Amino acid sequence: MLSLVLWLLQLVLALLFAGVGFIKITQSQTRLQQTLRWPEDYSAGTVKLIGVLEVLGAVGLVVPQATGLLPVLTPVAATALAVLMALAVLVHVRRGERSRIPLGVILLVLSLVVALGRFGVFG
Repeated sequence: MLSLVLWLLQLVLALLFAGVGFIKITQSQTRLQQTLRWPEDYSAGTVKLIGVLEVLGAVGLVVPQATGLLPVLTPVAATALAVLMALAVLVHVRRGERSRIPLGVILLVLSLVVALGRFGVFG
């Protein structure tokens, strides 16, 4: 049962992170500033890097575990995404964007659940 829950979380998180990462990679800085607002505080290169990290994290959530090739990379990817989300929450707190904080916290917690579950903490 735990494995099924972890797989569902991994797939949902992978789809979300891949989607938002792809947007950050493909959209112009101007467009991202209009829709997300926070990119105005960062260079275009930094925003693209965050997008690439999100896409790589999404791949890492699924591929290693699914293929059995270095499955330890799955909880490592989940941990990295949790750190990324912790930093995102801090950015939103600093900018006073209260409405954006809950989603970041939820993604942080779900990423931690996957990391801990795949590291074997839950049994």
